[in-house]
Amino acid sequence: MTFPLFLFDPEVDETPINSDELHSGWMITVPESVARHAFKAMRLEAGDQLQLSDGRGLRILATVHDPQTRQVTVDEVGRESAPVTRLALIQALAKSGRDEQAIETATEIGVDEVIPWQANRSIVQWKAAKEAKAAAKWRQVLAAATEQSRRAWMPQLDPKVTSRQVVELCRRASVHGDLVLVLHQDATDTWDDVERLVRDLADRSLKDGRSRNISVVVGPEGGISEEEVASFVEAGAHAVVLGSNIMRASTAGPVALTLLARALGRFA
Repeated sequence: MTFPLFLFDPEVDETPINSDELHSGWMITVPESVARHAFKAMRLEAGDQLQLSDGRGLRILATVHDPQTRQVTVDEVGRESAPVTRLALIQALAKSGRDEQAIETATEIGVDEVIPWQANRSIVQWKAAKEAKAAAKWRQVLAAATEQSRRAWMPQLDPKVTSRQVVELCRRASVHGDLVLVLHQDATDTWDDVERLVRDLADRSLKDGRSRNISVVVGPEGGISEEEVASFVEAGAHAVVLGSNIMRASTAGPVALTLLARALGRFA
């Protein structure tokens, strides 16, 4: 049985949960944010078990002692290592909440990093005055999906990038041995070609122990412009077609990430 998981922020929440000396048998007081969700919304009672995580690999299994005082007893404490080969989603801003749907599903699949992208054809605009609020909403989506999927690692949310910055990202990836995949309906590279590249990258990471990234670039509802695709490929990215069907901005990224996760053995 998988017990519900709740995230806390050790930099904000006044609690000793992040202590390196934490061990089984300790009685700790969970943050108020966790208590509201666990004891009021989910109605967990004394004797019920739950998990706590800082979203950076810490996983605590605990038993509710007293919901009124927010106290739980620690049963197990552990830390999970981050994957050597990381999956990133460069998601174009899209209307009707499809970008948020994409990052939510991607989190459940196992994405490690999310990058908002202001594409040339993005109808949605993150104006400077509202960018912090928009980013905070994406962070909430990632946190909720992390808890729902019982992950000990919450995806890293990077600042919004422009198409020019994506070009720079592609160049850096080429230098460092990372892989950038641009999903485009008119691409000639197939998914079989991609999986060979992924296996080679994973083998290199296993041999030298160096962390590497595989980034998936997904355009907005109007698609990625030809100029953007050309500039990304010229900078070292690989344009790839994901089957013959045209997918929405909310679907393409999660489908590609699912196939990548399988190729990397994450579903084994």
